[in-house]
Amino acid sequence: MRLLSCLVVLSSLVLVSHAELNQPPEGFTALFNGKDLSGWWGEKTTNPEKYMSMDEATFAAYRNKSLEDINKHWSVKDGILINDGKGLYLTTDKYYRDFELHLEYKTVARADSGIYLRGVPQVQIWDYTDQGKFKLGADKGSGGLWNNKKNPQGKDPLVLADKPFGEWNAFRISMIGERVTIYLNNKLVVDHARMDNYYKGKGAGPMPVEGPIQLQTHGGEIQWRNVFVREISPEEAAKTLSSKGHDGFESIYDGSSLKGWKGAVDNYEIVDGAIRCKKGKGGTLFTEGVYGDFVARMEVSIPPGGNNGLAIRYPGSGNPAYAGMTELQVLDSEAPKYAKLDKRQYHGSAYGISAAHRGYLREPNVWNFQEVTVKGSHITVELNGTVILDADVSKVSDFMGNGKHPGLSLKQGHFGFAGHSDPVSFRNLSIKKL
Repeated sequence: MRLLSCLVVLSSLVLVSHAELNQPPEGFTALFNGKDLSGWWGEKTTNPEKYMSMDEATFAAYRNKSLEDINKHWSVKDGILINDGKGLYLTTDKYYRDFELHLEYKTVARADSGIYLRGVPQVQIWDYTDQGKFKLGADKGSGGLWNNKKNPQGKDPLVLADKPFGEWNAFRISMIGERVTIYLNNKLVVDHARMDNYYKGKGAGPMPVEGPIQLQTHGGEIQWRNVFVREISPEEAAKTLSSKGHDGFESIYDGSSLKGWKGAVDNYEIVDGAIRCKKGKGGTLFTEGVYGDFVARMEVSIPPGGNNGLAIRYPGSGNPAYAGMTELQVLDSEAPKYAKLDKRQYHGSAYGISAAHRGYLREPNVWNFQEVTVKGSHITVELNGTVILDADVSKVSDFMGNGKHPGLSLKQGHFGFAGHSDPVSFRNLSIKKL
């Protein structure tokens, strides 16, 4: 009787454990419901641009076809998602921009798997005991951004954090722009590293702005459970980005006045703690301080159709796009009235010199976090966590068809805003001299 009682208690504990699986914590959504494959379809290692650009009918047929393979190789048992090591990768129906992903996995010996972020490989999962793959980095453990080539930071995990076979491993992954932070079993293995876009080739382009989450299968059985996601708001994204590497930055705006600024002071105003160009006004507002090489951080909000710019190494007079080293465009790039601009005139571009990647701005009137690094003649613009401009402007001889830019050779100057009559706002402004 006592043995029977113990068995009943054990059985109830197991049932409770199953019932508690796949229940998302507050603020999270379960991507796997513990019962079936609802919300998923199948894809291999494919540039997400291929299927994200399909029309609705074409994609529906493409998705439905993939489910034939998915149903052969994926199954659900006792609240656990199981793959036999073959077939297409589970791919979320929904596309994600900035997010936090939690999941648990368990592998068999010699398994090799991973997690695709926005449809791009990958957060690596290894059998860290497989000596045949030590030359590939398996001995360093799971959790690294294994396909990183241009940005070697993050390729290998900071520590070996895998648990022994038969135990569940837990990932906590956050992605903001192309910046990825990963914890494996509560140990930091990737710290705010930029993730390469595998499909773009070396140096050819940033991560897509959004895409699906994929669970890769590759050579051995793998089990998954408690797959949860939480979308990160623009406000949280900006706060997180601004908190990273903040040592050495000095505020250049006190939040309530234009103390420390000069130039077109009368054409700007303070609204809700931000510096805003007055509607219908313009001119360059610039710092009293002078900067050579520097990193500047700020948040920018652009109204529909809004236009402004960042004056870089501005001499204190003249048009910053010409008299200064350059003007970095601040523009609602997707506004219809700007559809036919030169590609070097869209947001983040060095005006008339080097074109920035488009599509990474948030909607009008939503705050964007932007970081600008100027080293000699090299300018980098990181927008909402993604590098959209990485250019040596000294190598450009064609300035909007007018030959050499007159201000490119400036070694230092003021930092400021090139007002163009629209109420574009700036806040949380800081600079670090290099």
